[in-house]
Amino acid sequence: MKKIGSRWRKLPPGRIALIILAVLRHDQRLSDMAGGNDVSASTVRRWLLEVIGLLAARAPRLDRALKKITRKGGVVVLLDGTLVPTRRRTGAENRPNYSGNHKAHGLLFLALTDERGNLVWISAAKPGRSSEITTARHNRITAHLREAGLGALADLGFAGLDDDPDDPVIVTGRRATRGHPLTAAKKQANQLVSRERAANEHGFADLKNWRILTKVRINARHATMLLRALLVLTNAEITR
Repeated sequence: MKKIGSRWRKLPPGRIALIILAVLRHDQRLSDMAGGNDVSASTVRRWLLEVIGLLAARAPRLDRALKKITRKGGVVVLLDGTLVPTRRRTGAENRPNYSGNHKAHGLLFLALTDERGNLVWISAAKPGRSSEITTARHNRITAHLREAGLGALADLGFAGLDDDPDDPVIVTGRRATRGHPLTAAKKQANQLVSRERAANEHGFADLKNWRILTKVRINARHATMLLRALLVLTNAEITR
């Protein structure tokens, strides 16, 4: 272990943790945190990346997260996607991150929460122009749900995701089509699904309390590590 006060560790671990939390929670500038603690901005950046990497490694994988819910007696999870805003880039690099649905630049993440809205899993980042249903297929969510013996509630953006309509594991609302309006029973079913899905908004709200997500300035790979690190911190904060 490196000696405290050496060139490798200028501050005690508790002080380093406080600096990192200030950056993540309040989006404090690295130079401001460095100047107030008599270290360089590059040192704070190195601490930040190290902590994010360590925390992201503790984030649960999809199959393990679902099996954990099954062991606890859960029967359903909530599936949804969110767009994390990013800085606008120049030239051709600007186009993939633009979401026509949200009319903004960002990275798309899928997330699963339990019935109470606690986040249990976050996908890898995809460009903002990606669709939620394509991202869900890429992550083989339906196959993992069947393997774990769970069902999922999702919004209309995931309609058609389930490849086995005779034995569905993903339940979505019904969409009206031209000439075929929704019946009263289907409208009531949509309201029931929406009411049960409302809890997943609490999970996203807990995650986005970390103000560093206000404008992500890093690429998709590092953004994935950041979101998974914040998932671990968020769950630790909720369960403490």
